[in-house]
Amino acid sequence: MASRDDEMRDFLHGAGIDPGAVDSALEIDGVMQQWRRRWNKRELGNSALRDLQLSDRLDLAQLDVLMAIWAPSKEFHCKAGQETMVATVAERLAIDPSRASRLVSDLISKGLARRAVSQQDARRTIVELTENGKAIVRAVRRYKFLLMGDFLSGWSPEERDTFLPLLARFTKWTEEAPNMASDHFAEEVAALVARLSPTDKG
Repeated sequence: MASRDDEMRDFLHGAGIDPGAVDSALEIDGVMQQWRRRWNKRELGNSALRDLQLSDRLDLAQLDVLMAIWAPSKEFHCKAGQETMVATVAERLAIDPSRASRLVSDLISKGLARRAVSQQDARRTIVELTENGKAIVRAVRRYKFLLMGDFLSGWSPEERDTFLPLLARFTKWTEEAPNMASDHFAEEVAALVARLSPTDKG
């Protein structure tokens, strides 16, 4: 009996996908799905809050907002001098503005953030971190990069130099996938739709 992966290989080969790319796609997807499940558990974030004795002061959603206000340049690609509003936090974290507003208010009540008047437009209210909020962000980031830096120290310079551009390149595939489905594989997608029962469609 053919395995699920064998069936997938046959389907992808029939769609004209290179056999080597098919095997790589199956292997990469397996690794990424395991990574996604671990990421969803937020193991590193939870361990940072625990080890830094912040668990009773902060949850992960609030920590995310602190980071979005701080806006590390490598993570958010913000322009120098860009001010942060509640709407900015919502955009950076891809969350609903009302949720961002509630989380910001939580941080303000904890003394980790504050509202201020924009220096660029006095009609606008911005959000910034207090010294306590900055201290938490610095501590959590240092905690994370201590662990990541130590892990990557076991890699050779060549491995690190190879991995980063390939990872950056790979992360773009989901941005291109919707267009690929409609532009390159319209026939295959239509066949998949045709094979679904009315129950499956519902």
